[in-house]
Amino acid sequence: MAEASRTARAAAQRRGGRRRIIAAVVAGVLVVASAAGVVWWWLEGNITRVDVSGDLSDERPSEPEGPLNILLIGSDTREGQGTSDEGSVTGARSDTTLIAHLSGDRRHVTVVSIPRDSMVPVPPDCDATVPTDQWPVQQFNTAYSLGGPACLINTIEADTGIFVNHFAVVDFTGFKGMVDALGGVPVCTNVAIDDPKAHLTLPAGRHVLDGEQALGYVRVRYTEGDGSDLGRIERQQAFLSSIVQEATRTSLLLRPDRLLSFLDAATKSLTTDEDLGIGEMRDIASSVKDTGIENIAFVTVPTETYPQDPNRVQWTAAADTLWQALAADEPLTEPTASGSPTPSATASPLTVSPADISVVVVNATGTDGLAAQVAEALQVQGFTPVTTESSADRSSGVVVTHGPGQEEAARTVAAAFPRSTTKEDAALGEAVRVTVGAGAAAVVEVPNRLGSDPIPSPTVTAPAPTSTIEARTADEDICS
Repeated sequence: MAEASRTARAAAQRRGGRRRIIAAVVAGVLVVASAAGVVWWWLEGNITRVDVSGDLSDERPSEPEGPLNILLIGSDTREGQGTSDEGSVTGARSDTTLIAHLSGDRRHVTVVSIPRDSMVPVPPDCDATVPTDQWPVQQFNTAYSLGGPACLINTIEADTGIFVNHFAVVDFTGFKGMVDALGGVPVCTNVAIDDPKAHLTLPAGRHVLDGEQALGYVRVRYTEGDGSDLGRIERQQAFLSSIVQEATRTSLLLRPDRLLSFLDAATKSLTTDEDLGIGEMRDIASSVKDTGIENIAFVTVPTETYPQDPNRVQWTAAADTLWQALAADEPLTEPTASGSPTPSATASPLTVSPADISVVVVNATGTDGLAAQVAEALQVQGFTPVTTESSADRSSGVVVTHGPGQEEAARTVAAAFPRSTTKEDAALGEAVRVTVGAGAAAVVEVPNRLGSDPIPSPTVTAPAPTSTIEARTADEDICS
């Protein structure tokens, strides 16, 4: 009897211990969840929202399905932050204007810098109801100073044909905190910098800048290079590349302390449209998590001297090529010198065999024999059947188009074409269509190819694009 009693007491103690452990785990989960909720609420509360929908033009470009264009504005002040229902952020200077284009397949990110000294048509008094052919030519950053984000969006959409999905105004004060949260950002300057206006003095060479120094660095204009906004943009693009490299190298996401400091500084400095909150930012970040930094490109709108004022610039014909490429969701960067693809280390394995995919190759270059050459390079890897067509329409790069439910098959095909873009077309069936345009690279081996016969050496080359766009990728050395 005594033994039975001891056994019962021991069992009760074990049950009690398990209950305490379970209770502790549940309590821990609730604490973490509550803390996450508090942090989420806190970060959401940092962001200032502005509703500009009522001030946008009725004549906007068509909104693309898949690609995303985010307007990023670097501003010296953050006026208009008092209430969330203010119509615009006015009176501030847009020192930096970027358009971040996320491709529909999220394999490429293109960040376009627009020189603030560009002379472009701007709606008079920011009145977008005035017909565009009556807009006076003004300095680009006038639009933001006069009418805030809405006026700037109307100007960009009318002058480029690019639909702007979201905007974010970044106050330079918060920019400093973001750099400090990273522990500083490396930069490289080939000449010494001594710019009193930017409050920065640096000898030539490599440096790791804190937030205050970094702010001066991206503002330097008068004591390095030709003193133009174009030289400053080059430095800003190299700096952004360095930030991407540093965030990747230091595994920012694995350091909660740094990540929280970074997000706090970033959100405190943000004014956005009403639809761009923490949840939307998280979804956007998640959608590009497998985009390798070699597929993040920085470009500047091509310009030339403005005839009426040598201190200003105007967009060249190559700018039209840039806007058309973005509207068509085409990547701007060239394939690597080796001709082999450079997938992200975290890219998912291909799940559809080439033998299970029907491919149609469309020659959109006008160069005889190109489609047949591409078809042969695919067939030797097991793609079958492969048929060819030609098109009178001219395009650039390679676009892989697929029907609903054929995303994985399209990924296998796209692996054969470095820097290609993938799109969905509801009218397509099971076949995957490959449109080969100017500047297209030669076919490369796909990881799950069939057979071992080498790809035939190409004898036909796609013509170069009519207008080239210079770009730097985020993986380039900061001294380049």
